[in-house]
Amino acid sequence: MKIDLTETTSSKINQALVSARRAIGTPAIGMVLTLVIVTDEENAYDALKSAGDASREHPSRIIAVIKRVSRSPRARRDARLDAEVRVGSDAGTGETVVLRLHGELANHAQSVVLPLLLPDAPVVVWWPEDAPADAAKDPLGALAQRRITDTYSAERPLDELAVRAATYSPGDTDLAWTRITPWRSMLAAALDQQPAQVIGATVEGESDNPSCELLAMWLADRLGAPVERTYSEGPGLTAVRMETKNGVIVLDRADGSLATLSMQGQPDRGVALKRRDTAELLAEELRRLDPDNTYESAVKFGVDKLHAGGEVKAAPVQEKPAEAGQKAPAAKKAPARKAAAK
Repeated sequence: MKIDLTETTSSKINQALVSARRAIGTPAIGMVLTLVIVTDEENAYDALKSAGDASREHPSRIIAVIKRVSRSPRARRDARLDAEVRVGSDAGTGETVVLRLHGELANHAQSVVLPLLLPDAPVVVWWPEDAPADAAKDPLGALAQRRITDTYSAERPLDELAVRAATYSPGDTDLAWTRITPWRSMLAAALDQQPAQVIGATVEGESDNPSCELLAMWLADRLGAPVERTYSEGPGLTAVRMETKNGVIVLDRADGSLATLSMQGQPDRGVALKRRDTAELLAEELRRLDPDNTYESAVKFGVDKLHAGGEVKAAPVQEKPAEAGQKAPAAKKAPARKAAAK
């Protein structure tokens, strides 16, 4: 069911939501969060489709905020709110409200969104494109417990990574990080099967791909070993090679779908590592609302050296002696370094 509202208010939108639910015979819908999408007309359809698919796992109220650029000075002075309310089969498993903000109202989106948030439910804000430099200080981002950006959509992804590191706040995350979850899980599982100290690693993938850079920084941060970043034609990440004292571990995905895991003394195995769509990435991010400390550590590791495009290195510093009855602390890592080699 769809209801179009022209020159409306937040109060009238809430009334339309209640009327729509009653009209379809479901006055109460179990929704677990509010997902606010900040986008433009060009990307609104794809973003809403992805959010609707993700809502089948996470029933939610989806609020799309579209700021309309006014062409004339007079139109920019006029404030107008148009809305579209979708309930039932047109809105996945929850509700969808599409807000189009005209004129001066576009600069005060938070005042329109705030009355539409579900009471006593978490708020997640997602910027599919053109995320603010500091998401936590953005007026809409300040309403949320979780803020989702995507450095891959930026014009200069590696510069955007540096911005994310400099402005990180607990609750921030990046779909470029979410894309490498299967890779991180598979590499960690491989090291469980063949426990040995990693003395070096190589991450191969497309240039200017933030997921490749994040995986390289994650490995360097966690392993305390030199990690070399090399380049390929893609798609995306294509291979990771880890050299251990017991042999080499290689995870190779040449076609963007099926990977091959090779380990010393074991037969090669096929591993499903398909490139996931945005709906799957969004659904994964909505499963957790707490700060992602692993992402924070990875994105901040050596970000100031990202532009060199060579090698990410981490050298453990000397540990303090452990006190009696205590385990020795894990070695800390020095800031990342990169050598210009491409």
